[in-house]
Parts: sequence; structure tokens; C-alpha cells
Amino acid sequence: MSCENGEMSLRTLRTLCAAVFVSGIAGLIISSVAGNNNGIVLTIGMTTAVAAISLLAASSVVRREPIDAFEEADAERLEAQVQGLIDTGAPEALVRNLARDAMRLGRRA
Repeated sequence: MSCENGEMSLRTLRTLCAAVFVSGIAGLIISSVAGNNNGIVLTIGMTTAVAAISLLAASSVVRREPIDAFEEADAERLEAQVQGLIDTGAPEALVRNLARDAMRLGRRA
């Protein structure tokens, strides 16, 4: 298992949940053919449901893109810096082109 500082990575959790889902489907089929024992079917179903809920919760907590409010704050900060350079005498077209190029470069990384 890939763990950092005692925490399971999202990739590891996804792999484990996929294994539980596949095993759960197989278990439901086998238990249904072998006699349809309600206790076994419910246990397998609940285990699969817990894996699904765990995956949903982890995926919603580990958010990869920033919240819009933070993007707006970053945009305002950048605009203030651009305006500050323009106010000190830098040509506006050059400063804005530089900011645009830097943003394109940052999106590639």
C-alpha cells in the first residue's frame, strides 16, 4: 500500500474500492447461485455500499482544482501587480503580454 505520513493515497483507495466492487458483484452472483442466503447477500451488499460511500467521500475531500473564490483573489492580486508596474511607467501592452505569457506557462505545468 502506498501511504504517506500514515494517510492512504486516493489512487490506493480507488484501487481497493474497485477490487471490493468486483468482488462484491462476484460474491452476489455466487451467493445467489449457492442458495440465496439473505445474511451473506446483505453483508456483501453493505460492504460494497460502504466502499462506494468511502470513495465518494474521499473524492470530494481531495479536491484538485482551487475554489473559485481563491482564483478570483489571485486574479485581483495579479491585476494589482500589473497596475502597479504600469503606474511606475512600464508600458501597459508589454506588462499585460508578460502576464498572459506567464499564465499560459503556468497552465502547462
